[in-house]
Amino acid sequence: MDENKIVLCGANAYEKKYYFNEEQFKMIPDSIKQELHVICVLFTEEVGGVFTIAFEEDGNVVMETNADDDDIYYDEISSGLLISEIRRNRQELFESLSLYYRVFIKKEDVSALLDEEDDE
Repeated sequence: MDENKIVLCGANAYEKKYYFNEEQFKMIPDSIKQELHVICVLFTEEVGGVFTIAFEEDGNVVMETNADDDDIYYDEISSGLLISEIRRNRQELFESLSLYYRVFIKKEDVSALLDEEDDE
């Protein structure tokens, strides 16, 4: 993972663990936290490996996955397809998270962000 990214959450199929970055994102509503938990855990249950949802410096939400070199069950093609499906089905969630990140973490001006959305 690039050090310029801030991890929001992730799951690890090898250790059967889920992680949420409470330190920086404790103000996210519990319902959203739960939805992220479900996305991450279901991804690793279906594909395996390690899956993370993070923010790039500009606020874009990125989903990344990787696996141990000796993991013969991990399917890179399926993981890419599943990430595309998640992005499509949860587009509004990721747009909202991006806005949250830009306003509450980066402290960008809300009115400028709303004007930016109106221009699109």
